[in-house]
Amino acid sequence: MVDLVLQAIVSGILLGGVYSLICVGLTLTFGVMRIINFAHGEFLMVGMYATYFFAQAFHTEAYAALPVVLPGLFAFGVVVYHLLVRPILGAEPLNQILLLMGFSLVLQNAALAAFSPDARSLQSALSMAKLEAGPIIVSVPKLIAFGASLVITAGLYWLLRATELGRRIRAAASDRETAALMGINVGRVNLLAFGIGVGCLGVAAPLIMPIFYIVPNIGTFFILIAFVVVVLGGIGNFMGAFLASFIVAVAESLGALFMPGSTAPVLPFLLFILVLLFKPEGLLGARAR
Repeated sequence: MVDLVLQAIVSGILLGGVYSLICVGLTLTFGVMRIINFAHGEFLMVGMYATYFFAQAFHTEAYAALPVVLPGLFAFGVVVYHLLVRPILGAEPLNQILLLMGFSLVLQNAALAAFSPDARSLQSALSMAKLEAGPIIVSVPKLIAFGASLVITAGLYWLLRATELGRRIRAAASDRETAALMGINVGRVNLLAFGIGVGCLGVAAPLIMPIFYIVPNIGTFFILIAFVVVVLGGIGNFMGAFLASFIVAVAESLGALFMPGSTAPVLPFLLFILVLLFKPEGLLGARAR
């Protein structure tokens, strides 16, 4: 039993690195623009399909699609920002939610019409490779995704903390009116924040394709996990989302070990409810005054 628990914890930690890359993009979008991107999961779905067809067309590993999928999703995010997001930034929160939820349904049903509901996956020798460390078995694709996610997440944190662009993004996130008075182009910052948030999914999609299968509604699963992580860590808190990604992934793995059948995914959501009850601002969120 001890070996099984260790295996579940290791698998959860590896998966947490992938979740962090997905969730920090959502956190960045909300932190800067105060808008919840309900289409975040569908952007990931688009990236996964793009990765799949690239790998199939050129007979390569999924990772080879990254130089194409990353700028492609960034550009897609910029277009969506200009056409849909920018006009509603000053609208009521309910209008923002309904518009982005509607757009997510459009993307999901477009994928359903174009690609059918059939599940697709990329199988190769690398995707099946494993490493053994005593009783612990580590999936090589999960290890690659974990390492790459940590590097990208650390790079994004450095961008926000140590560069002029990062200072402008943090200033706009803190107080957009004051930032505008100080000469910061808040509209451009919003555009870059949204593009970077979606661009993170352009990195995540090639990393997770050897691990997950893809169907048109796969984004629904990831957006639920992302919301749990973002709220658990503290809405808009970058490091909180990073930490919560590992907590949720480990809880998910332990739930799959100890809880029967379809009840396995319940554990992260129980943790989510407990945090909302006893620390509603999130693990690293600031308490409202």
